[in-house]
Amino acid sequence: MRAALTRLAVPAVVAGTAAAVPWPPPVLPDRMADTGGGTQLITAVAASPAATTGTLTWWDRRDGRWVAAGSAAARFGGGGLVEGRDRVQNTSTTPAGLYDLPFAFGTERQPPGTRTRYLAVTEDSWWCQDNASDAYNRWVEPLPEDCAPEESEHLADFGKQYAHALVIGFNYRRPVRERGAGIFLHVNGRAATAGCVSVPAGVMRRVLAWADPGRHPHIAIGTESGPTAITRRDPSST
Repeated sequence: MRAALTRLAVPAVVAGTAAAVPWPPPVLPDRMADTGGGTQLITAVAASPAATTGTLTWWDRRDGRWVAAGSAAARFGGGGLVEGRDRVQNTSTTPAGLYDLPFAFGTERQPPGTRTRYLAVTEDSWWCQDNASDAYNRWVEPLPEDCAPEESEHLADFGKQYAHALVIGFNYRRPVRERGAGIFLHVNGRAATAGCVSVPAGVMRRVLAWADPGRHPHIAIGTESGPTAITRRDPSST
């Protein structure tokens, strides 16, 4: 009888132990209000709005679960982060929000495995940032007459940073003047960016080889908490 009681008690102990073990906490994409609807996602997270560094992680959705495919240190704008819809041009702030990734470009050849549309930078390649131009916040070749060169970026001048880059769709589909132009995910320069997100060169190549346009990747930019938290209920995409 004693042996039988012992055998019966074992499942109760095991069951009780199992019930006391918490489930793993949800991963970051599962705590976000919106991930863009695709099965690939990049998250760029800073500790606070004043931070100029943080972490970039790229994720795949597999069998109904988000799984991290890679992670690396990232840099943000020298002015920190601000909600995308509140951003003002020339403030060196990185726009928090959820954005698509229209295309890639680079001063170097596209990395092996790149599937995203990739434009080669030439001496005629510019990004127009002139608020008075019809080409505001657009890649142009050559620079149009209504876009002042001093108000734009000559992409070939940034051979290191723009060795490889992904366009972040901030203020891109319907550009709002004075909100900002030329926000990219690109290779690290010497320090904080002018509003972009940057990562080491090897990481940028890995991200381009990973990104699959057929899986509709997006990038979510934000902070760990507060009004620009990446998990906020109203991510500002514009």
